[in-house]
Amino acid sequence: MNHIKFQSDRELDVIAVGRLGIDLNPNEINRPLEESMTFTRYVGGSPANIAVATSRLDLKTGFIGRVADDQFGRYITSYLKENNINTDGIVVDDSGAKTGLAFTEVKSPSECSLIMYRYNAVDLKIEPKDISEEYIKKSKAIVISGTALAASPSREAVFLALEYARKHGTVVFFDIDYRPYTWKSEAETAIYYTLAAEKSDVIIGTREEFDTIEHLTNPENKDDAVTAKQWFDFNAKIVVIKHGKEGSYAYTSEGEKIRGVVFPVIPLKTFGAGDSYAGAFIYGLINDFDIAKAMEFGAGSASIVITTNSCSESMPTVSQIKDFIATAEKE
Repeated sequence: MNHIKFQSDRELDVIAVGRLGIDLNPNEINRPLEESMTFTRYVGGSPANIAVATSRLDLKTGFIGRVADDQFGRYITSYLKENNINTDGIVVDDSGAKTGLAFTEVKSPSECSLIMYRYNAVDLKIEPKDISEEYIKKSKAIVISGTALAASPSREAVFLALEYARKHGTVVFFDIDYRPYTWKSEAETAIYYTLAAEKSDVIIGTREEFDTIEHLTNPENKDDAVTAKQWFDFNAKIVVIKHGKEGSYAYTSEGEKIRGVVFPVIPLKTFGAGDSYAGAFIYGLINDFDIAKAMEFGAGSASIVITTNSCSESMPTVSQIKDFIATAEKE
């Protein structure tokens, strides 16, 4: 039993909302970024990665967001189409805003970092008028990412999308995706994350990300059960709290606590783990897996992606995840 009821008559399975960007990953790994000479370009951004993940898993996937009116914008849109992602919700921005760039650094499997270029980032230019009620009504679920809440008008657009989703019985997944450099203060983050979480059916984040949400209201709390319980008074049915190598825990509105399995692998980098986990977890729930199995699918997908040098391009298929789970060691 997965506790989530999806509308079976929808044209799309899931629509991701928010950030579309470019990742520039070094080809020379295990060295500082200043020593990296060449980079490979990928589509990036948490919602984009999740959309690619769900599409690779054969879910009918759509996207709502803005792209720049330039070569990078056209590349992103083309990549989404090549990956069978519906782009009816993509708007080409004519304000001169640019695509956000992320240069990744892989010093070692445990030392990974990002340099972000997000001045006048086009993904934060999405407006309420870009949000189609009919488009959201066509989908079983939407997935929103925390970065899209960091500034206006993107913030208002996301909250309108949430209202349409609740109105039409479209399940809301909230991937917290906290990026400190995007926000003005922890207080601002806590307030808007709280408002979004109150409207969400499934909330997914790390322990540290949930600490950010509780920054104002319960700053001393480190108890996952206490964290999860507060959202069940609103719309949440499942809250997933991740603890890195220690694994993840899912709490349900019916009082269950489920520990996810851990697959010990030697990572190449840490990027992409959360997005691949979310995509496979969403796939599992939409396909009526029980929560433990959906979490296992998420963990398997994440373990595959972190052993590669890319995020979006490395999102696995259903058969690849099944093969990995069948042969991998578990903890």
